[in-house]
Amino acid sequence: MKKTLLLLSFLQISIFSLFAQNSAPALPQTKPIALVGGTIHIGNGQIIQNGVVVFDKGNITAVGDANTNFDRINTEVINVSGKQVYPGLIAPSALAGLVEISSVRATIDHTEIGQFNPNIHSYVAYNTDSEVIPTIRGNGILIGQATPEGGIISGNSSIMEYDGWNWEDALLKKDDGIWLNYPALIARQFNFDELRFVIKKNEKYVEQKNELHKFFGDALAYSEIKNPTPLNAKFEDMKGLFNGIKNLYIRVNDGKEIIEAVNLAKQYKISKIVVVGGEDADFALEFLKENNIPVIVSPTHRLPNSADEDVWKPYKLPAELMKAGLTVGMYYTEEFWRTRNLPFVAGTAAGFGMTPEQALQMITLNNAKILGIDKQVGSIEVGKNATIVVSAGDLLDMRTSKVEHAFIRGKKIDLDDKQKRLYKKFADKYGIKE
Repeated sequence: MKKTLLLLSFLQISIFSLFAQNSAPALPQTKPIALVGGTIHIGNGQIIQNGVVVFDKGNITAVGDANTNFDRINTEVINVSGKQVYPGLIAPSALAGLVEISSVRATIDHTEIGQFNPNIHSYVAYNTDSEVIPTIRGNGILIGQATPEGGIISGNSSIMEYDGWNWEDALLKKDDGIWLNYPALIARQFNFDELRFVIKKNEKYVEQKNELHKFFGDALAYSEIKNPTPLNAKFEDMKGLFNGIKNLYIRVNDGKEIIEAVNLAKQYKISKIVVVGGEDADFALEFLKENNIPVIVSPTHRLPNSADEDVWKPYKLPAELMKAGLTVGMYYTEEFWRTRNLPFVAGTAAGFGMTPEQALQMITLNNAKILGIDKQVGSIEVGKNATIVVSAGDLLDMRTSKVEHAFIRGKKIDLDDKQKRLYKKFADKYGIKE
């Protein structure tokens, strides 16, 4: 009897899974493809009207105007006249693939126990079967940085393509950097009883800073030992910071703390430093410029940190940093599933001091440069991966954005997702027509 019940339960789960599964990952490109007639947004600020993009074996082979020559007989030609062609968008500091249902602990794998975990590697926890990922692809985001959170040193992030059978297939760049949550002198916490933010002093600030100095000092000393015995797993992963292989991503917002955090990293011979968040980076503008520190800014859709600040400051900040000569990217991880809104929060920055192409560049080429993948992706240029999006309208405007084609390394991506299936299900039920 027990065996029968187990078998029935298994069949029930299997049938449910069959109807709930995502589409299979795309097959490799088998013949050249040309996108013809669209407006090409290169990603570096340049636009080509009535353009042509040709790619073969996953790489872009030609980009130009309507006169661009290519083998039309042996190439699959896709007419995208009247459409907008973009590089695949890139989402830094993303949790997609590491979290599936925020209220179910077994589906959450982005935080490790303990304060110092540089030996944690996010790529092994990345779930390519996530139903969240297709909804993100549907807004043009084709690459994400699977990023650990928690503790003081969270671990290693890795760059993932949003298509693949497993993490090995999806992996674009392994262990691109280590994440540091720099201690905040003043913490802002939302009081749900009083429905307001409460500002509290961090009583452990000095203690946490001293712990950081000790950890970095010990790790640097360890890295200078030729053949350390025994091996220290945590310090082994820190070596990439000291030899310039990995970025140090520092989550920090306050201007004074930005300066302290960068100086700490430089004190321990770390050369590749990225500020993430930087909500008050304008107070450390000259310092960041002098030290050539890129900033991945937090989303524009937020309130300022002080009642005395301009209410539009979050929207103006990206343009202010970019005008100062900094390399500025943008992320969106308020909730893992909200990553899909990245193009829209970048698009609103275009109304506050920057052009639409600069806003696009933040989440394409600039993000690629900061993450160290700009030789592969981030712009539509010959030799780079054919990771491309075609939209019926402006990709950065939720009113007109409608992704009709997506390619990752030349592979045609199925743009179906759970939300679209649900829409069709109930639209059919109630006779709703588009």
